[in-house]
Amino acid sequence: MKQTVLIIGDLIAIAVVTLIGFATHGELGLSFAPRMAVLYFPLSLAWFLLAPWFGLFRLQVVSDPRQLWRPALVMIFATPAALLVRGQLLNVPVLPLFGLILSGSCALGMMIWRGLALLISRAGK
Repeated sequence: MKQTVLIIGDLIAIAVVTLIGFATHGELGLSFAPRMAVLYFPLSLAWFLLAPWFGLFRLQVVSDPRQLWRPALVMIFATPAALLVRGQLLNVPVLPLFGLILSGSCALGMMIWRGLALLISRAGK
């Protein structure tokens, strides 16, 4: 699997989880785009700062189904950092329950995407 595909897929997975989260609160309109961006960009940045440290762009890691726990773990670490930035930018408190829900949702979303990427990669061989 090419690194470019993983990067684009990661960005899309984060966007999908963000959109689903806002949709569950009835906040999917264009007027909510700035608030979505204040979550999406810090979360993406935190993901891409941490993911290389966990080998999430190395072929031997991304091609091993036993390593699918790694994207979830990285997202669990990336989410609090993103929420702190979001809290500062919006001048709002960081709610622990929101952090837990977002961490779990993002971890699940990233595991699903990376699992699909692994299946697609194996099907192409």
